[in-house]
Amino acid sequence: MRDDVRRSESPVGLIVRPAGPAETTVLYLPGDGGPHGTPEPVLDLAGRLATRMAATVVCGRYGTSFATALDDVRAAYEHCRASGPTVVAGERFGAGLAAALLLRLRDLGAEPPRCAVLVSGLLDLTLEAPSLRLNAGADPAFDAARLRRRVERYAAGADRADPLLSPLYGNLHGLPPIRLLAAGTDPLLDDSLAFAARAARSGVTVDLRVVQDRSLLPAETVSGIAGFAAEWTRANGSPVPSR
Repeated sequence: MRDDVRRSESPVGLIVRPAGPAETTVLYLPGDGGPHGTPEPVLDLAGRLATRMAATVVCGRYGTSFATALDDVRAAYEHCRASGPTVVAGERFGAGLAAALLLRLRDLGAEPPRCAVLVSGLLDLTLEAPSLRLNAGADPAFDAARLRRRVERYAAGADRADPLLSPLYGNLHGLPPIRLLAAGTDPLLDDSLAFAARAARSGVTVDLRVVQDRSLLPAETVSGIAGFAAEWTRANGSPVPSR
């Protein structure tokens, strides 16, 4: 355990706090946010975010089916927002849920996060993107069959083109600034490219960053979230350090 952060449990997920005062909150939705515990790589990322940003990081947990998962992340967001300026970030499945959360908050007229960062986002649950086939062999950890089984369980018979399942097909007008991080060898690359294009056409402030190889994404994630959060919390009158 890092000695420069403090960990505690909450009803919405594990919370990682910096040793000093926290000036903002990050709701981070990992690719696997189930109730069985927080994976060590997620804890490491949360600790690095907490210290770099002087932020409280909430590692949101969410259910395995569509409606429950979205309700869970909405509850986690309200928990975070009660503490002050909030940024939402997620990876793969968690990034798709983060994008769905933005749509849900906008449609409800609720206060949005200052910004969002989507890392290798699964944004189209129809799973028809060419990069799923073309890049599958470039990522040894990627299992297309396992992903399809998980998506089938998650959708539970719902229309996979529903925007709250596949945010790529949603009306993206009125969303807060979004940064998308992806890789040229990422099986989910096309989701990020298509979402960035649609968001830009909808007038959303979009920052798309594509690194050369999927193996480089973990090193880019902390700086990518911290830098974008600093920019957009500062723009809203609440500076966040990016060290």
